[in-house]
Amino acid sequence: MDSFWDFFWFVLAFFLLMAYLMVLFQILTDMFRDRELSGWWKAVWVVCLIFAPFLTALIYLIARGRGMAERNVAAIQSAQASQAEYIRSVTAGAGSPADQIAQAKSLLDSGAISQEEYDSLKAKALG
Repeated sequence: MDSFWDFFWFVLAFFLLMAYLMVLFQILTDMFRDRELSGWWKAVWVVCLIFAPFLTALIYLIARGRGMAERNVAAIQSAQASQAEYIRSVTAGAGSPADQIAQAKSLLDSGAISQEEYDSLKAKALG
């Protein structure tokens, strides 16, 4: 790069490329997450994204932007609910201190945890 302006334009072009790729992957993710859109329409959108990418991305964001946001929120809420359910099942299944120590011992025997981690889990179950 010979001058400051060459570097500036390079950074700007790189930023715009990354922004475009983020939009493109967000569109593709949304398209395949949408259960109401048929496979044929998904194929049409993908072909249009290949041959006229900027125009297609702009049209997709205008035409399906609200549904895109709603599907994204629904996916996040589903992930949070799944995580909360997993945490509840793990904490509810902890059982008595003897069960916790037995589970820790089986992890130690399988090599999943070290002796120090086993001692820590045992102390936590007893304390």
